[in-house]
This record gives sequence, C-alpha cells and structure tokens, in this order.
Amino acid sequence: MKSKSKLFLILAAACLAGWAFITIIPLYWMIVGSVQDSAASASFRPEMLPGALSVAPYERFFGKTAAWRWLANSLLISTVLTITNVFFASLAGYAFSKLKFPGSKTVFWLLLSTMMIPAQVTLIPLYILIVNVFNLGDSYTAIILPTAVTAGNIFLMKQYMSSLPTSLIHAARIDACSEFGIFWKVILPLAKPGLAVLAIFTFVASWNEFFWPFLITNSAEMRTIQVGLASFVFAESTDYGAIMAGATVGALPMLILFFSLQRYFLQGITIGAVKG
Repeated sequence: MKSKSKLFLILAAACLAGWAFITIIPLYWMIVGSVQDSAASASFRPEMLPGALSVAPYERFFGKTAAWRWLANSLLISTVLTITNVFFASLAGYAFSKLKFPGSKTVFWLLLSTMMIPAQVTLIPLYILIVNVFNLGDSYTAIILPTAVTAGNIFLMKQYMSSLPTSLIHAARIDACSEFGIFWKVILPLAKPGLAVLAIFTFVASWNEFFWPFLITNSAEMRTIQVGLASFVFAESTDYGAIMAGATVGALPMLILFFSLQRYFLQGITIGAVKG
C-alpha cells in the first residue's frame, strides 16, 4: 500500500509540474518578448533565451499611447469598486446572516438567482439604460455603477458572517448599541479575513475586466489598461514587442498582488463553503 501511495504521489507531482510548466510558458514568452525587438518577438521560432535585452518596446508603448492615463484609470476604477463592494456587500451580508426580517430568505434567493443569468443577456438593456436613459456614457460612473456591488460578493459575505458568534451581537444590543454600531464595532473587526479576501478578489476582477469598459467608453482618455491594449493592437498590429510590453505592464500589478497576498487567495477558495 505504501509503495502504491508513493507512486501515486510521484505521478500526481509530475502531472502538476507538467501542467505548471505549460501554464507558465505564455507568461514567460510575454515577458521575454517585451525585452526583444519586434523582429525577434514576431519570429516564427521565437528566442526563448534572448541574446540581447532592450527596453525599446517599453519606450514605444509609453511613447505611442496614453499608457499612464490607462493605468491611472484602472487603478481608480478598481479601487472605487473594491471600496463599494466591501462596504455594501458586508452590509448586506450582515443583514442576511444576522438580522431577521420578513421576506429575508425570499430576497436572498432572488438575489442568488441573478447569478444564474449570463452577463451577456443583460449587456444590451444595461447599455441602453446607462447611455440612453441616464446619459452616463463614456464616464467613470458608467464603468463603476453596474458592479458597485455584486450578488456573488454579497453571498460570500453572508456565508462568512454566518460563522460569526451571534452571542456578541446580543451582548451589544443589551449594552444599547445601535444596529449600525454593532456592524461597525463588532462585526467588521471580526470579519477582517473575509473582507480582505473580498477586497483582493474584487480588485483583481475589476483590474482584469475588459468587455464592459470596452463597450461603454469611446474616448482614449477613459480607457483602462486592458481596453487600451486592445485598441493599441488594432492600431499597431505589427509592433509585437510594444504589445507584449504593454501586456507585461498590465499584468505586473496582479502578479505582485498575488505573490504578496497568496494566502488570502487560498482562503478565498473555501471561504464561501461555511454552512449558513
């Protein structure tokens, strides 16, 4: 039995190592291609070990585009969406998990049912609502408003807050603490791990979002880094070195965030598995 288990572990480790290698190849080629000239990065047989390194692709990318504005837009939008989702999702999660009000279960299940609807189905009515009804097209508000809080984040916080002790809430009510005071002074300090996971996942999703900002923005000044890269591809379809430099710039903050806070990413895999 021990020999079989060791053999299984060796095979599993080999499969995981092979899969990790295959997964890393595109990322490695993106980084390598960003420090080569265009001819080398566009070659049919790319140089996986470049002979000479160059920062010219980065100079062309920042020189030909409004890259700094795109990065600032992505940072602003991702930060605002992280703050709004953390605040509103934690409020809703507290209400659904700890407060008893008429129709709470019905409202919660209706909210969850919206997660079953594909996003593509609501894009056209959402676009018409934002652009034609509210006249908010090509603005930060148009990008932020539809995902200021999401049903998935509310579900995440509801599941996490269900695991917090209700006795502390009863004790705070006996001490004449208001409901918002209980939420602010009792619940939020206890929910810091869940809030951290929610903030990280929201920031990453907002930073990587492409289709909605691409659909709702018209001017180059309102583009995020992901949308800017797409427009740069269409305008400069042969400058692969600069394109890869831009892709590296757009991916670098997420790589730093992941390796700095990877334990929170791992927590996010199981944080919603708490029985509510």
